[in-house]
Amino acid sequence: MTPYVASLIGGTLIGLSAVMLLLLNGRIAGISGIIGRLIQGVGVATNVAFVLGLILGPAAYLSVVGSWPEVEISAGWPLIIIAGLLVGFGSRMGSGCTSGHGVLGLARLSPRSMVAVATFLTTGVIAVTLLKGMGQ
Repeated sequence: MTPYVASLIGGTLIGLSAVMLLLLNGRIAGISGIIGRLIQGVGVATNVAFVLGLILGPAAYLSVVGSWPEVEISAGWPLIIIAGLLVGFGSRMGSGCTSGHGVLGLARLSPRSMVAVATFLTTGVIAVTLLKGMGQ
């Protein structure tokens, strides 16, 4: 399976799950919101099912393709931890994460999501440019 086919299937499944959650439960499929509601004990069954689907996704990939998805991370653990904390902080500050704003927010033509996604992308480009300049 070429990387493009796997990405196409993955993107389709993300879109399908996001639309199903919106149509069936009236909820946006933003992972930060789902985790936040799960921690607060709100909508536990739905939120647990969604998170389990995320966790079991690679296992489903393994059963279909016959190998684990290939992932290569060249950054060290300190940088990964700092990046994760910054993403979490930004998600709370931006009232949502890339999945909520990028998948459903843009599809709904939400102005707030358009600004958020533009900010995510711009910040990502700046971070990569700076890290490349530092030899990372």
